Amino acid sequence: MLDELLQGRDLEQALQAVGAAVDATLDRLLPPAPGLEAPVVDAMRYAALGSGKRLRPFLAVTSASLFGVGRIPALRVAAAIEMIHAYSLVHDDLPAMDDSELRRGRPTVHRAFDEATAILAGDGLLTRAFGVLAGPETHSDPAVRCELVQAAAEAAGSQGMVGGQMIDLIAEKQTLDIGAITRLQRMKTGDMIAFSCEAGAIQGKAAAEPRHALKAYAHDLGLAFQIVDDLLDAEGSEAETGKSVGQDAQRGKATFVSILGIERARAQAAMLSDQAVRHLDAFDDKADLLRDVARFVLTRRS
Repeated sequence: MLDELLQGRDLEQALQAVGAAVDATLDRLLPPAPGLEAPVVDAMRYAALGSGKRLRPFLAVTSASLFGVGRIPALRVAAAIEMIHAYSLVHDDLPAMDDSELRRGRPTVHRAFDEATAILAGDGLLTRAFGVLAGPETHSDPAVRCELVQAAAEAAGSQGMVGGQMIDLIAEKQTLDIGAITRLQRMKTGDMIAFSCEAGAIQGKAAAEPRHALKAYAHDLGLAFQIVDDLLDAEGSEAETGKSVGQDAQRGKATFVSILGIERARAQAAMLSDQAVRHLDAFDDKADLLRDVARFVLTRRS
C-alpha cells in the first residue's frame, strides 16, 4: 500500500522513500539490453536512474494516495512521468538547445555518451513512458489507461511542454513580457506538474471537484517552482544546483527574475505557494505532504 511509503514520515523521509520506490520501478521497467541496442538503453538508464529530486513522481504518488490507488499502479504512473521528465532534460541539454554540460551533478547524456545516442535515448524514454501508461498493470480499466495517455500527451506535447520549450528558444531572440513568460513556464514546467497531480485522481476515478482543486494547486505550485528555478539560475552555484547556472543572463533571456527583480520574484513565489496550499483545504490533513511540497519549493537549492 502507498501508506507504507507516506504515513508517519516527514517530507524529506517521504521524498526519499518514494524516490527509492520509483527508482526500483524504473530499474524494472528499463532493464539493460544485451544486444547492439545496449548503448541507447544504457543512456536511457543513465538519464532516468539514480539522481534527481523525483518531485513529479512524488506528486503523482502522494495525489494517488488521496484516492485509494494501489502501490504498483501509482508507482508505474510515477515512473512514466519521470521517464517523460528525463527525456525532456536530455533533449533540453543538447547543443541545439541549452548546450549544457552538467545535469543532476553529472555530465549530461550527450557528454557521457554522444549527441546521437542522447537524441535516441530521449526518444526511447518518451515512447517507453506511454507504453507503461497504456499497460494493463497501470489500471484494469482501459478507459482510465486511455485517459492517462491522453492527459500525458497533452501535458508533454505542443500544447504543453514541447510548446513551452519552443517559446523558451524564441525568448533567446526576442524580448517577452511577463504574460508571455508566465505562459511559457506554465506550458514548459507547469503542465507536467499538473498531470503529475491529476494522474492519481484519474486512476482513482475521482469526481470533478477534487480534480479541479488538484489542478489549481498544481498551477500555482508550478509557477512558484519555476520562479525559484530562475532565482537559482541567478543566485545559485553549480555545486548547489547540480547543473549549469547563469545561462539565462548570458543569453539575455527574459525570466521572472529579469522582469520582476530578485526580491519581487521571491515574494511572488511565496504568494503562489500560499495560494497553492489553500487549494487543498477540501482534503483536510490527508494532503499535508502536498502542503509541505508547496513550502519546500521556496527553500530548495537544487
